[in-house]
Amino acid sequence: MTEQPEGQRHEDDGAEKATSGVVDLGIYRQSLDPLPVTFHRRELDAILWIYGRMVGEGEWRDYAIDHLKDRAVFSVFKRAGEYPLYRIEKNPKLAAKQGAFAVIATDGRILKRGHDLRQVLKVFDKTLKSLD
Repeated sequence: MTEQPEGQRHEDDGAEKATSGVVDLGIYRQSLDPLPVTFHRRELDAILWIYGRMVGEGEWRDYAIDHLKDRAVFSVFKRAGEYPLYRIEKNPKLAAKQGAFAVIATDGRILKRGHDLRQVLKVFDKTLKSLD
């Protein structure tokens, strides 16, 4: 058996410790495939409250929720199978800039954007007032 020099023995010990470390499985999975962006419970409650009101007015009839890697989208429809009348989007990458929440019309115009979802959803109050 041959003796290793002192310096080399310490390097091998460090490499051995680095490869035998414990990795948190949740962190590892997120680094490989990040979880999609979702609406939180309170956000979804606010959106569904507006949706229920608009269904009661006969304006909306259907909705779809998409959870994508970069954003969450709540789309509302007048009839199933058509283009959405409005999209309510949550994009966390814009949270520090313009605000994570936006209401987007069928033609792609951003009707309102902001940091507070309830304030952004007030765009539908104005729409109802202008129709009356």
